[in-house]
Amino acid sequence: MDTIQDLFEHGLEDIYHAEHQLVDALEDLEENTERDEIAEAFAEHREETQGQIDRLEEVFEMFGEPPEKEECEGIEGLIEEYEEFESMDPAQEVMDYHNMAAAEKTEHYEIAAYGNLIPLADQLGMDEAADLLEENLREEQDALDELKELTETYAMDAIPAE
Repeated sequence: MDTIQDLFEHGLEDIYHAEHQLVDALEDLEENTERDEIAEAFAEHREETQGQIDRLEEVFEMFGEPPEKEECEGIEGLIEEYEEFESMDPAQEVMDYHNMAAAEKTEHYEIAAYGNLIPLADQLGMDEAADLLEENLREEQDALDELKELTETYAMDAIPAE
């Protein structure tokens, strides 16, 4: 790990693994959410995530490397945290809200990952790769905005205060 390219490849492998993990996690979120508009948001973002994986594979091809995954401990930790909460058998209204909060956490992680990869791609003169990563970043930012809106408009009175 001595060069900008090494750092770029490491980050790319990390987010590639994360996006694969999130395809499955988004399916779980969708299945574990009762409110239709929230479940639909997870389904839509799951489809977007598959497109993001496709763009990441294009980036790998640009520098002649096969797509590889580096275990993304950050996403693994967020998924583990979600599974622990789910095992507590929360009320459905609480679960729906928690699903949105858990998804927001992953969006912040992904936004940071793409935000860190783009300047590395620029530094390496990989303008087309940077453009693909920026497209993924914009989708993640849009997904976060949608989740925030859903969270802000969630009927909290459905959850007891104490």
